[in-house]
Amino acid sequence: MNPTAIHSLKELLRLPKRVLLVPHKNPDGDAMGACLGLCHLLRAQNHAVTVISPNEFPDFLKWMPGADAVVVYEKQEAMAKGLIGSAEVVFTLDFNTLERIGPMAEPLRAAAPPFVMIDHHQSPDGYAQVTLSDPDMSSTCEMVYHVIRALGLGDSITPSVASCLYTGILTDTGSFKYAAATPVTLRVAAELMERGAPHTDIHRNIYDTNRPERLQLLGCALQNLVILKEFRTAYITLSQDELDRHRFHKGDTEGFVNYGLSLKDVVLAAIFIENRDEGIIKISFRSQGDFSVNNMARAHFEGGGHINAAGGRSSESLGDTVERFVGILPQYQKALME
Repeated sequence: MNPTAIHSLKELLRLPKRVLLVPHKNPDGDAMGACLGLCHLLRAQNHAVTVISPNEFPDFLKWMPGADAVVVYEKQEAMAKGLIGSAEVVFTLDFNTLERIGPMAEPLRAAAPPFVMIDHHQSPDGYAQVTLSDPDMSSTCEMVYHVIRALGLGDSITPSVASCLYTGILTDTGSFKYAAATPVTLRVAAELMERGAPHTDIHRNIYDTNRPERLQLLGCALQNLVILKEFRTAYITLSQDELDRHRFHKGDTEGFVNYGLSLKDVVLAAIFIENRDEGIIKISFRSQGDFSVNNMARAHFEGGGHINAAGGRSSESLGDTVERFVGILPQYQKALME
């Protein structure tokens, strides 16, 4: 943890402030867990804190303490802009470029409050006055835990703080199965459990509250699975019509890409999901070993992330996007076959 950045953060928070916590667009468990966990912690230090999400977040995260008070910019724009205009500090959590929050970036840039970035993705932008960035960390929630400790506030980790941070670590490590889960990560998770995070309840709330339509959508996705043995690659497609037919809810496709990666000898997996409202194809990539989907996503699909987990997008049709993906695989064949 950067001691200079921690000192600057201590100074910034020395007196009570109006604080905003912002996750990336389409926030996942790590983004919402980091925001809500830090929200509870800072409120206990007498700061006036609000979480503003750029858009709606998945239903399976709405059990988290404080989730019912999150302001959704897409639905409550006037309220959100008022909060942005009066903010004295803005934390951006689990992203490192303001492009990741869509239209909400414009009023934030105009207000120009002091920004604090806490993030674990590669290649951070330089917009923040205080930057805490570590791509080797399992999750932003693990980073927030270490920040809390560095600020000398470890004793302020309540069951609510612990539950939110544990959620982000659990989801971003794939229940601790990804390589990013280090011995330190497991010790942090144990500490959070000791601080009141109910492991079994959290796991059930996230993974065991399926709607029938989601399981049927998973069946559809698996029917669409394509395996390219010559590239050790598997991919899944989901069209807007297929999503609509199965009454898609935000978050329903979480984890679908991992089914491709679970296949024997597959090194690269992808899922391509049509979003007709936004006019894009949303892409998630996963990989095994040293193959960098971060590099692939940045080079070809306006995205990025981590070595083994990244996202991207395409403004082409679903068919053309998949065709382009298959077309670039020969240039990666050597790396995929190693």
